[in-house]
Formats: sequence, structure tokens, C-alpha cells
Amino acid sequence: MNKFSLNNLTVGEKGIVQNIATSSSHIRQRLLEMGLTKGTKVEIVRYAPMGDPIEIAIRGYRLSLRRLEAESVFVEKDPQ
Repeated sequence: MNKFSLNNLTVGEKGIVQNIATSSSHIRQRLLEMGLTKGTKVEIVRYAPMGDPIEIAIRGYRLSLRRLEAESVFVEKDPQ
């Protein structure tokens, strides 16, 4: 399967987090603390009118990410 950046998924699509690729250890740590760890299922809920931020469903709650943050989260599309 192909890996996609989280911001490349469309509304309603689901993915499984594979890795976080960023040069900023601060952003990486923040994303991990918010629950974006390898193997976690995420779903795109909606995009803001201007495309930023992105709202995702993860671990039973909703989370908004900046597009820049979402670009560093790589997921594998969930076949379900």
C-alpha cells in the first residue's frame, strides 16, 4: 500500500498512522502527545473553508491540525 501525507486524504477517508517525518523535534513530540502514534486510525472529518486547519477524528475525540503539521504525518489508507 501507498503512504500518503495526512493532508492528502479527502473528507471521510480513513488512514493508519505510519510515521511522523519532520525536522522539528518540537512538532514531532507535540503530535505524538496528541495521540498520533504508529498504528493509530484517523479519519478526516472536515477542512476549514480556506483549507487550514484540518479536523480529524482520532482515538474517540476530534483534533484540529494545521496543514503544515498534517503534511508531516504519513498514513496508509485504511481499506475499510
